[in-house]
Amino acid sequence: MVDVTGSRAVDLRIGDKIRRFDIDDPKLPDWVEDNALGSGRYPYDDKMDEDKYEKQLEKLQIELVKVQFWLKSTGKRLMALFEGRDAAGKGGTIFSIHAYLNPRSARVVALSKPTETEAGQWYFQRYIAHFPTSGEIVLFDRSWYNRAGVEPVMGFCTPEQYKDFMKAVPRFEDTIFDEGIIFFKFYLDIGREMQLKRFHERRHDPLKIWKLSPMDIAALNKWDDYTEKRDAMLEKTHEKETPWTIVRANDKRRARINVIRHMLQSLDYDGKDKSAIDEVDDKILGFGPKFLK
Repeated sequence: MVDVTGSRAVDLRIGDKIRRFDIDDPKLPDWVEDNALGSGRYPYDDKMDEDKYEKQLEKLQIELVKVQFWLKSTGKRLMALFEGRDAAGKGGTIFSIHAYLNPRSARVVALSKPTETEAGQWYFQRYIAHFPTSGEIVLFDRSWYNRAGVEPVMGFCTPEQYKDFMKAVPRFEDTIFDEGIIFFKFYLDIGREMQLKRFHERRHDPLKIWKLSPMDIAALNKWDDYTEKRDAMLEKTHEKETPWTIVRANDKRRARINVIRHMLQSLDYDGKDKSAIDEVDDKILGFGPKFLK
């Protein structure tokens, strides 16, 4: 349970203004509510219609079941990792992919803090232990890219460890590609006001408060630091064989639909129904650091 005692009001620089944000205040500030959806230069003025979303999602989930049968019959392996801003919707996106798959051959991996033994291993070692075997799908809710973002921002690794990671990770992912694993890297991005709105919702919803970690609170004033590390990560680790797929995720429904569409469009599986998949929205999903410029 999150510690909800004491004042946690902070002054945040939003554009050229200093704004007061108190996550414990039950009322969401108007400046957050009014600007949340459009924050981060989001291209739509409204959210995707729920009925339309549910109908499209069902069609896509049927295609995902076909993918699972195809993987099983061919022995291919599929792996996707999901990174992004805190509260960007990584877990919900993963759930929408995994919901109707056979759990015997589709796994979600969300690793906790390394144990003492793991901390003494080669950095990538504990992640490799969860890689897919023949016919499997593995979805990473955060990944080795912790060392490109949260660890250096929050002081959980040394500058030398960060530097070594950024040098090593492209070679590591070349090995994944050479091994023949189908590999996706997704980065979900949201605007600052949208992040604050979602943090506030978690704080005041008893069913979601477990999602609000002390790390989220500590990071409230570190938006620019995370932006700097995000941009460096995308610039240095966006490779031809292992590209970053960027998703504008202020609207969770559009984000989920387009992530699944991209995955399905990228696979040549048996029984593929292109009309059910439809086209990816290039305002929502793009590739590499240029998409966020």
